[in-house]
Amino acid sequence: MKKIIPLIILAFTIFTSPPAYADDPSIKIDGVAVVSDVHPEVKNSRTMVPLRVISESLGAKVEWSNSQVTFTKDGMKVTLKPNSNTVVKNGVTVKLDVKPYVKRNRIFVPLRFIVETFGCKVNYSKSGVTVDTEPLIIEGVQVKALREEYHMTMGGVVQQINGNAYNRAIYNMFVHNLGAKVEAPASYSWTINLDVPGSYYKNGQYDFLDNKGNSLKRFDIYTLLPATYRGEDDTAIQYPEVLVYDGSEQQWYLFSESALGSINHLVNKAFDSGFVKVISNTVV
Repeated sequence: MKKIIPLIILAFTIFTSPPAYADDPSIKIDGVAVVSDVHPEVKNSRTMVPLRVISESLGAKVEWSNSQVTFTKDGMKVTLKPNSNTVVKNGVTVKLDVKPYVKRNRIFVPLRFIVETFGCKVNYSKSGVTVDTEPLIIEGVQVKALREEYHMTMGGVVQQINGNAYNRAIYNMFVHNLGAKVEAPASYSWTINLDVPGSYYKNGQYDFLDNKGNSLKRFDIYTLLPATYRGEDDTAIQYPEVLVYDGSEQQWYLFSESALGSINHLVNKAFDSGFVKVISNTVV
């Protein structure tokens, strides 16, 4: 269910051309069939894929500007234009053997080009194409999935995010945006409590799991309930809007609204691309 409110470079194996497919090739990333409103296709013996959904599923940020598209990830910046085989990678001009093109308002690029750029491992077969990305490692242990839980007015949702790139992006969003350490608030829970000044509502719980389902790292996000609290002298009391509780370290931190928004955006993107599996849904 879509939320309403995210080493060593693996060697890659590229075949010079993909095998013939009975239909349009299917694309699986980290074992998950990528969902897209346009299908990959074969053109000039090359597997062509919609740039945005594939690149974002591999952890890249994609932007359109001045009739060209730019995607970035881990210090790599690539700029290209439709119907031009000239591509600029970190300031170096390279040539593609198949020109990117626009179809159904989506830009298609060779899959081989994307996996080479991102250093992923790709395998072709008659049934489709599989791409394996670099896994997230926490304290020497590989993360298998990210489990997210959130509640509504009545009921809640537990869902699992399975893509390495999305899990890495969400994890980095947490660790790179933790602010100063703070004391626990006076009131915090899954339920709304307006009786205590400075009460916080738990927006979500995020557990990064190993392959046995054990939590390697847990973050809980809390937001200040919408109310104005005043002290004895009738002056407004300022409370932080967003807090994060590191369940592994049992420590509270300041957090930013923009980082919270980015995490929600990543989760929604993962849902749209087929990387989210709903474990339970008790929302009425």
